[in-house]
Amino acid sequence: MNNTATDIEGVKIKKLNKLCDDRGFLMEVLRKDDDLLGSFGQLTFTVAFPGVIKAFHYHKKQDDLWFCPFGNIQIALFDMRENSSTHGKLQVVFAGENNPVLVLIPKMVAHGYRVLGQKEAGLFYVTTKEYDRKNPDEFRLPFDDPQIGMDWTTQCR
Repeated sequence: MNNTATDIEGVKIKKLNKLCDDRGFLMEVLRKDDDLLGSFGQLTFTVAFPGVIKAFHYHKKQDDLWFCPFGNIQIALFDMRENSSTHGKLQVVFAGENNPVLVLIPKMVAHGYRVLGQKEAGLFYVTTKEYDRKNPDEFRLPFDDPQIGMDWTTQCR
């Protein structure tokens, strides 16, 4: 796992390793000995089209673990936890085929993403709780929430 000084407390990023040969590649994504999830609730898969922004939402009871196997996404994380040393911090992670990583998102960290480039992106996410349709643990914030202050435009550098 690697974290930098600007990371949000409890967010973990696992760099994934592709084992390539003349047949293609194999990549281990999640292992029990990674010790990332306290429990397993559900595995979900979604696809989003180029330029789409899906943001923001957070959970009070569950952690999320995200993996983008194709395409590329810009993930925005915002720490809403009052007792966290990184409360109010924004962290941006680039994930996908150009940067294969697994991202652990703790409960009460708002999260969302934008699809980068000209092709769709896939996202697998594992949660520590199963989705409860009658009482969903999902709370929404606008993609342009001023408290978060995420600039979704591509930066010319």
